[in-house]
This record gives sequence, structure tokens and C-alpha cells, in this order.
Amino acid sequence: MKIHDQLNRIIHVDDTPKRIISLVPSQTELLCDLGLEEGIVGITKFCIHPKHLKNKITVVGGTKQIDLSEIIKLQPDIILCNKEENTKEIVEACEGICTVHVSDIFNISDSLEMIKQYGAIFNKEKEALIITQNIEQEASAFNDFMQNMESKKVAYFLWKTPWMVAANNTFINYLLKLNKFINAYEDKSRYPEVELNALKPDTSVELVLLSSEPYPFKTKHQKEIQVYYPNAKVLLVDGEFFSWYGSRLLNAFKYFKSLHLNLQNNQPD
Repeated sequence: MKIHDQLNRIIHVDDTPKRIISLVPSQTELLCDLGLEEGIVGITKFCIHPKHLKNKITVVGGTKQIDLSEIIKLQPDIILCNKEENTKEIVEACEGICTVHVSDIFNISDSLEMIKQYGAIFNKEKEALIITQNIEQEASAFNDFMQNMESKKVAYFLWKTPWMVAANNTFINYLLKLNKFINAYEDKSRYPEVELNALKPDTSVELVLLSSEPYPFKTKHQKEIQVYYPNAKVLLVDGEFFSWYGSRLLNAFKYFKSLHLNLQNNQPD
């Protein structure tokens, strides 16, 4: 079988891959939800869902640094990568070992395409169809829920020291738009560092979202950042629902709905 991955690279899959290495946490979770857990032989240290995986599957490094010799020992049939999560050097090194599929996700359509590609590659078309249909239904219901919601200007922080935000050309920004959140840093690209100045606070931002990952923001950071956005409500949010693009989307829209209901009722997150 010949298939184009999401970088439009032609990859050849002669037989259904039996030994899988995933270098992307959200894609590892997706594999398990497709019923492929027994075929996974290697994951990253950030592949935390399902929680038991790291107790039974070899960890081959992170998303930016891998143990190539360990990967070779595992004799994979296919390695799953992502353009944003993994470097070009990692992809090229892995191509010297076996077939490599690279995803590239900016919106839900991209995510659904990836899930369907996995269905084709791993002979799990039925399972992939069920997941994609359910995501589409959840997204449609959430869109209906959002119809009468007012827009809010927000800042989404994902790192501290230096302070970094999610800006344009990211999956996070796409999901912010679905939530009618106007990104205060949409004029910037990707994940820029931002200079915060307490002497010139930004009074236009209505909501600050502090992500649970990759930086683990805590309650103490809410007070710290409030100085820079005096008119904003500062919330801790589950970063996985704003950045994971596999089967986690099945529950993301319920989470977003609860977030908006909390904001409406002025309840703590």
C-alpha cells in the first residue's frame, strides 16, 4: 500500500505494521484507542496516557531527543512522528531504520485525516471511523453551544522563565478560536517569548489561561501573572485538551463547555 503522510511524503506499507514506535504522546494515546496497544514497542517519556504504558513499554527518549540505538534494538516496522513535536533530524534518522509517518496538525480536519490514515495503515478502518465520527459529533454540538457566547480576549501561557504563549499558526490557537477566544498574541507566530511589564499592564485582556503543560502552572502563578493583566480572570486549564489532537478530542469539547459554564457562573476553575 502506498500512502501520503501529512507532509505529502509517499510511504510504502507492504504489510500491516506489527511493531510500532510512537514519538508523539497524543498519537500514542490514539493508537491505544484504536486497539493497537499490544503492537506498541516504544514510546517517549512524555507518553503518559494510558498511565500504565511506561511500566510495560520501552521508553526511547523524549520528543526532541531519542536513543537511536534503543530504537534499532526494538526492530520497529513503523515509527510515528509529528512535524512540530519531533525534529527534522529525528525523522531523517528514523527513516534509516524503517517506515516513518509524519503528521502535521493545525485543525480538526488535519486530526481526522491523521486518524483515518492510521486506520488504513494499521487495518483499523472501522475503529478509526467510529472515533472520527464521534469527534465530529462532539465538535458540532459544541459549535451549537457556542452560538450565543460572547468573544473574550485571552492570553494562553504554556511556559515560564521565559514567559511564552501560544500564538498564531498553532493547533492551540485554532481551538481558542473555536471557543470564541480572541488571542491577544495572534499577531505573533507559534510560541513566542513575551516581555511582561508590571509598569505597563495590559488592561485589554479579559482572560488568562495557564496551561498544565508543558510548564506545570500552579495556583501561585495565578497571583503572579495577575499583576500584568489586572482586568483578567486567571484560570488554570488542562493543556492536553487544548493541544492534544488525537482521540483526546473525544472529551475536549465537554471540557470546553464546562469551562464556559464556569466562566458564566463565575465559579473557580
